[in-house]
Amino acid sequence: MALSMNVVVLLYLVASICFIQALKGLSHPTTSRRGNAFGMAGMAIAMVTTVALIYKLAPQIATTGMGWVLGGLLIGGTAGTLMANKVEMTKMPELVAFMHSMIGLAAVFIAIAAVAEPWAFGIAERGGLIPTGNRIELFIGAFVGAITFSGSVIAFGKLSGKYKFRLFKGAPVMFTGQHMLNLALAIAMLACGAWFALTQDWAAFWLMLAIAFALGVLIIIPIGGADMPVVVSMLNSYSGWAAAGIGFSLNNFMLIVAGSLVGSSGAILSYIMCKAMNRSFFNVILGGFGGEVAAAAGTAEQRPVRTGSPDDAAFLMDNAETVIIVPGYGLAVARAQHPLKELADKLIAKGVKVKYAIHPVAGRMPGHMNVLLAEAEVPYDQVFEMDDINGEFGEADVALILGANDVVNPAAKDPKSAIAGMPILEAYKAKQVIVNKRSMASGYAGLDNELFYMPKTMMVFGDAKKVVEEMGKAIG
Repeated sequence: MALSMNVVVLLYLVASICFIQALKGLSHPTTSRRGNAFGMAGMAIAMVTTVALIYKLAPQIATTGMGWVLGGLLIGGTAGTLMANKVEMTKMPELVAFMHSMIGLAAVFIAIAAVAEPWAFGIAERGGLIPTGNRIELFIGAFVGAITFSGSVIAFGKLSGKYKFRLFKGAPVMFTGQHMLNLALAIAMLACGAWFALTQDWAAFWLMLAIAFALGVLIIIPIGGADMPVVVSMLNSYSGWAAAGIGFSLNNFMLIVAGSLVGSSGAILSYIMCKAMNRSFFNVILGGFGGEVAAAAGTAEQRPVRTGSPDDAAFLMDNAETVIIVPGYGLAVARAQHPLKELADKLIAKGVKVKYAIHPVAGRMPGHMNVLLAEAEVPYDQVFEMDDINGEFGEADVALILGANDVVNPAAKDPKSAIAGMPILEAYKAKQVIVNKRSMASGYAGLDNELFYMPKTMMVFGDAKKVVEEMGKAIG
């Protein structure tokens, strides 16, 4: 197959432009489908170009090994299609963590192959040494990929919440001297990497990888469920930098551009998530969240609250002029987004103005609630981000909170609180507040929520889907 390097570079450039357009499209729900289409087109162009490049640079390998390449593409594509078709909205965060782990592991495997047979990648002569610059790039790509893989595995377990293994539980796992151990391992890993860069010693490379895998576990286990959105975006960034590092080693323009896009966008998203939680990125990495106050949750049910039925809640909303709905992870678990859409449609038909308020860290990954509502075909013009909707809660007749906790907790206004300063949806300012939860259990932060005990708040206990369906029936 005749293919000049100029054409290869041009095709990779087109693929890169597609990836940039994909990120731009995914920045807003109304253009997200177009963004996905650009992303798929860019990846297809990159894969076809890479296969053609193999034929050009190594025709003897292409003749004997192309079956393995095409087989890998077929297996990976089939697996991805099946998982995407079967995944539930509540399981989307776990799928994202799984994908991150695979990217990290791929970076590790590529680095191992490049160190073992550098001539096959065009970075050294057969039997010769890898240039020092390439060794450094391989070292960086390998250790970032290893940390991404093992860290994503732990994140997957924490997000799933169904495994009994201690490290997979949502509560932070902390022990004495944890930070010092992490620091010692990080220094040892960098030392092994430096030794490999100087000598190309296989033992140093393997030891560096082993430490990186262990470090990935250790930096994620002390992070509690409240910080999972930040962890997901952080691991997304890591996976991109791992790919970019390997791209530099292999002099692959496509890997460099795609990895840099993912890495930088993930880093920016991590910053946005930390800002939304009033959290330091380094604090998220170095420790758990809410562990010191988790014991307080046990006293929540001893305080009196005002309770009501779905019919009572329906009556309040039916006689309101404005209702602001705050969806949370409890809504996702109950799969109540479709009944909620039907409830909102009935209210709108009766002349009630309905809006949805979305907190940046609601759910278990960035944008989780937006995806949930989009699946139920909620009109985009009814969905508002925190900064755009907070000023309207004071004029709202009813704030309906479904399965949200920490993101509406007024404790954030208390300087002594563990979440002091965290921007919240100011639902407590509404004239009437309806909160649906299964119980009075605290959220991921382990904090009691003062909103639940306000005189104007009515608690409606039960599964969100059943409760919302009963509300819809009562409105008629």
